[in-house]
Amino acid sequence: MLKVEKLHVAVGEHLVLQGVDLEIHDGEVHVLLGPNGVGKTTLLMAIMGVPGYEVVSGKILFQGEDLVPLSMEERAKRGIGMAFQKMPPVRGISLQTMGEIILKTHGHDGTVHLEEEAERLNCSYLLPREIGIGFSGGEAKRAELLQLLWQRPLFSMVDEPESGVDLDNITLVGKALRELFEREQVRTKKRSGLVITHTGYILEYLNADRGHVLMEGRIVCSGNPRDLFEDIRVKGYGECLRCER
Repeated sequence: MLKVEKLHVAVGEHLVLQGVDLEIHDGEVHVLLGPNGVGKTTLLMAIMGVPGYEVVSGKILFQGEDLVPLSMEERAKRGIGMAFQKMPPVRGISLQTMGEIILKTHGHDGTVHLEEEAERLNCSYLLPREIGIGFSGGEAKRAELLQLLWQRPLFSMVDEPESGVDLDNITLVGKALRELFEREQVRTKKRSGLVITHTGYILEYLNADRGHVLMEGRIVCSGNPRDLFEDIRVKGYGECLRCER
């Protein structure tokens, strides 16, 4: 589904990613771990094609096609979606209107229903409101995931879904992720994903296939995500011993 090869990405004059290699197969969900400021979000932004994240060298292949020359819109049309760590506010457009646009654009043959998905995520009362304007942390996370559930992309990226979310909302966020990456659904439709987690809480809800640790601009080890997180929790990022180096 996704293959990143020797990816170097700069933000302004700062080279953030310095040779990232990553491969995610059809139907797989991977998690990305790492301390603050090492480039986890930069990797997702580069894959999505967000302006300001310059690919200096390397490749981002999605289903065999190099994404680097493509715009963010073209990548979305090919089946890539993202829930941001901080929800971008959009004045003048309600969440309801955005949902209608998404369903009109992506179709789904009537299998995805705007109001039903919103109700499951306790977002019905947010539908008339402008996107991200005055949303709490939990509301923003749920609304971001709701848009992904409407879109149902082939490849979903989620940046720190547990960040700024209270205990009541983390359960709803976890359920949304489970629905997005539900095993039978993923296997049938071959959808995949990459989720950044800093605290590891989301692993209680997410049946991830593989974990990766990003440090110093590159992936330094990979392995079972729960084992990786347990080592990191006990010993810190400098000594994750369970991974394959």
